[in-house]
Amino acid sequence: MPYYPESLIDEIRYKNDIVEVIGENVTLKKAGRRYTGLCPFHSEKSPSFSVDADKQLYYCFGCHEAGNVFTFVQKINNYTFPEAVKYLADRAHIELPEIEYNDEMRKKISEKERLLAINNDAELYFFHQLKTQAGALGLSYFRKRELTDETIKRFGLGYSLQTSNDLVRYLKSKGYDDEIIREAGLGVFYEREGMRDKFINRVMFPIQDLNGKVIGFGGRVLGDAKPKYLNSPENPIFEKRKNLFGLNRARMSRKGRFILCEGYMDVISMHQAGFDEAVASLGTAFTPEQAVLLKRFSDNIYLAYDSDGAGINAALKALEILENAGMHGRVINMQPYKDPDEFMKALGREEYEKRIDEAENGFIFRAKQIRRSYKTDEAHPGEKSEFEKKLALMLCGFEDEIERENYLKAAAAEFSVDEKILRREVISLALSGAGNREEQALREKRREERRMAVKDKEDPNINSERLLIAWLVARNDLYDQIKDDILPSDFTDPVCRKVAEAVFEGIVNDKLDPAAVINLFEDEEEQRQAAMALQNDPYLFADGGGDIEGGEAADRAEVFKNTVIKVKRAGIENRASGGVKASLDELIKDKQLMERLEKKSYAL
Repeated sequence: MPYYPESLIDEIRYKNDIVEVIGENVTLKKAGRRYTGLCPFHSEKSPSFSVDADKQLYYCFGCHEAGNVFTFVQKINNYTFPEAVKYLADRAHIELPEIEYNDEMRKKISEKERLLAINNDAELYFFHQLKTQAGALGLSYFRKRELTDETIKRFGLGYSLQTSNDLVRYLKSKGYDDEIIREAGLGVFYEREGMRDKFINRVMFPIQDLNGKVIGFGGRVLGDAKPKYLNSPENPIFEKRKNLFGLNRARMSRKGRFILCEGYMDVISMHQAGFDEAVASLGTAFTPEQAVLLKRFSDNIYLAYDSDGAGINAALKALEILENAGMHGRVINMQPYKDPDEFMKALGREEYEKRIDEAENGFIFRAKQIRRSYKTDEAHPGEKSEFEKKLALMLCGFEDEIERENYLKAAAAEFSVDEKILRREVISLALSGAGNREEQALREKRREERRMAVKDKEDPNINSERLLIAWLVARNDLYDQIKDDILPSDFTDPVCRKVAEAVFEGIVNDKLDPAAVINLFEDEEEQRQAAMALQNDPYLFADGGGDIEGGEAADRAEVFKNTVIKVKRAGIENRASGGVKASLDELIKDKQLMERLEKKSYAL
């Protein structure tokens, strides 16, 4: 990394135990040689997140996120590497030296930092326009929505002018080139006109990450242009599905809950009224990634979606996502008003607080929507029975017996169903397996999708290369048995090759530090791939070998030998195909070596 000396990075890492740092964000439990918990990066009910205290690395067997203490802090807080270093240095009471950037170092400033910088300047520009005569239209819109000057300033609201390249000219005067303006989504390049503003005649809503850094914008047009709402495109700092509008402020609320809205103005109006726990999706439906983000701070979510048909459908989908994440969802009834903004202006804060207190349990809300499809009066016993069976099937989804019993009693009372009969039907469905068949099928589908997503991205040889690295990290003594057989150049994957070089050198010098190897890479994806190899458990094989943790030494030796052969063969084939230049003599020697490896035995 170009920012601080390697020795300082090592000191900071040594003084920030990864189990303690991750334990501040994830509830970890000791499990053998490792610690496990629910992954903070994807939605899950069963722990698949693993932390290795010896290697100082983490890995999720579900979403395959991996890394060291620096990468964890970067990802969990959306920090750049220098910000993660500062955070951990402060945590360990280590004083960082001041860095004076020269021209060469400035060129190395990461793409993320440049995107954050240009977004910050754009936010200031949009905000300033509200104070100008040209921006009076934007200010008038916010006044009609009854926003105060304090609220406008707090959320950094602004206006993009009706002229087509005013922002672009401003940004270029600050030293930004066309490429970064385009990537940030602030400009569009036209062949004849050159770079022009993307947002024209729109009120602007800066989108901030957890730490208050502007990562994108949402713009609502004030004329008749289409689309009505326009968001920044996704880029290295902005992923819609992984962020929520207003969360940087809402996470500081002491209410112990979140109110999930559909629009930016709903959130802003609610914060102005004192409901500082309000957040909203970013122009898309609520996602599992956003559920995971909210769960870091609270698992009590109140839905304040529009009361029309589309809002009800969106609420049903959000409730399912929340349930899958192990969270509690409740639905706020805002009728006869469409959304929180309308409700607040009509009835005020106190009435809305009452609606929150009366919010409907997510399970009951879902059941009521299902009941609408049936005629459940006494004149239609068949449809009434069908609905009650659906209700029993829903109750089977509760794994915890106490929770299931409480919901059963509540459902029986709400829908006037005989409690004993409903309980018998639930037991019958549970015994037949019908209650969890759909859930099991969904889990299998998601597991297969994740497996295929990873498989599709990888060359078949990568697993073997990662596995060999894992063996050597777990058993340094094995290096002596393969040092004449395997070279770093045998690794066909660039990331694995670089990791192998560091691992081989570390073993030879008796200074192998797996967590330090991660920081040889600056690219996040390469860091993740390196961590997957270093954090891998060589005794668990995903390619059909099974768990041989307790198997015979001869079995483990055979698997190890096969791994060595696969890596060597791939390396030879890569050189023969021209991937790496090799002489005819070298290729003949490689062939002879392969024949020797087939006969060789390894001692494990």
